[in-house]
Amino acid sequence: MRAGILDLTGVVGYRWASAACVLLFMLAGCGGGGGGGSAARSLSPPSSALAGFCASPRPAGTVDPFTGLPYGDRAGSLDDEKSWVRSWIDDTYLWYTEVPDLDADSYPTPVEYFDVLKTPATTPSGKPKDQFHFTLDTADWAAQSQSGVELGYGFQLALLAVTPPRKVIVAFTDPGTPAATAGIARGAEILAVDGVDLVNDSTDTGIETLNNVLFPAAAGTHTFVIRDTPGSGSRSVTLTSGPITRIPVQNVQKLAAPNHAVGYLLFNDHIATSEQLLIQAINQLAGVTDLVLDLRYNGGGYLDIASELAFMIAGPGPTSGKVFERITFNDKNPFGLTPAQTITPFHSVSQGFSGPPNQALPNLGLARVFVLTGAGTCSASEAIINALRGVDVQVNLIGATSCGKPYGFLPQDNCGTTYFAIQFQGVNDKGFGDYADGFAPTCAVADDFSHALGDPAEERLAGALSYRATGTCPPASAMVLRGIAVSGPAEPQLTRQPVRENRIYRPQ
Repeated sequence: MRAGILDLTGVVGYRWASAACVLLFMLAGCGGGGGGGSAARSLSPPSSALAGFCASPRPAGTVDPFTGLPYGDRAGSLDDEKSWVRSWIDDTYLWYTEVPDLDADSYPTPVEYFDVLKTPATTPSGKPKDQFHFTLDTADWAAQSQSGVELGYGFQLALLAVTPPRKVIVAFTDPGTPAATAGIARGAEILAVDGVDLVNDSTDTGIETLNNVLFPAAAGTHTFVIRDTPGSGSRSVTLTSGPITRIPVQNVQKLAAPNHAVGYLLFNDHIATSEQLLIQAINQLAGVTDLVLDLRYNGGGYLDIASELAFMIAGPGPTSGKVFERITFNDKNPFGLTPAQTITPFHSVSQGFSGPPNQALPNLGLARVFVLTGAGTCSASEAIINALRGVDVQVNLIGATSCGKPYGFLPQDNCGTTYFAIQFQGVNDKGFGDYADGFAPTCAVADDFSHALGDPAEERLAGALSYRATGTCPPASAMVLRGIAVSGPAEPQLTRQPVRENRIYRPQ
């Protein structure tokens, strides 16, 4: 599945409400029929009895990398798969009583049917209550969640203007990737792709080319025209798409004087490989009296890794015997968990994601932390904020309001598709978890693409350092692109896979 946000007139799918609406530029929305029908809520068999009956079974013996056991697919039909989807939603979805009764026959595929099986309710601010309902090919999910591998060029794109004249820039690149090797840095603007004007083109063929190149489904070589800085000339760059291994922890450093007691780290993804990188980062930052944790582009991932990092920030004093997060399911207790199994503690030892398990974690023992946030700060990242506040660690947020996702899921494969539906809500040690509209910043500071992440002159990091020194927020700022204030949305919109905006719980 490829990423996506725009159509020709505006935003249509930013929070991944539909896996069928996934491309960057689109001509129309997605939809389907309605009314009661063949897979209505009266369906009696539990989802466990309907699982694995597939229109196209995987070869016998195909192994699930998460369990080490064969999937066990059997011959079935698309109707069987849709029946499983409906039953699984009724069994496990947090708001299953709010799901409309829709006719499965109106939807050609199980994925299209799944896309509409969610609550239509809204939050107090008016945004959809469930913005995080999506699917991934199971092989893609395994590659992304286990190793951080996805197809691309190695840059994270951000949208500053979503209608012509569009503005698409690079938020950051991962080291060692084609984008980094080509010298593409934060703030570079993409002007054209394979001869298509990204800024202004509104033709069907142009839109298709932009989608296919920016979010490739296969390896290929393509030509990009970029402008490294406003006012500079453009240059042509040839990049080859391929499997990209994300580097989730970057720019770890103790800042230079007069901020030499301050540590900084950029944390972009709670994927398995981040565990050892975070341990190394905290060891490197030993002795700092303050930490600036940059989560502005971190959409989440494994809750256990979020717990490890929260412990490594606060140490054993405030966290011993406390709850990092307690999760609540629907009234059916669909996974049969005991109360103890719904609790993620503050992990003081490694969980074995990317190194040996049960190793004592280092810690900084800080009573406060400065967290750089934005609309891309989501789910497991927000859990760090909420959990630390739940044990009275002072968390100062510098940036913009976070995405608002106190929810999560236990991903479920069926017939080669992994389904992600909201199944639980998380609360901290004090029982708080009501932030569906996001955490508001302590100091509102716009994103600054004119400086590298980790540069003390970058607006959000500078704002954190100023607030640390004076206790007052800096004056409101405009989004900055290479020294030029940018008009447009208050926050850049990230073009990233939905799996990177999640909270993945593993029962204890």
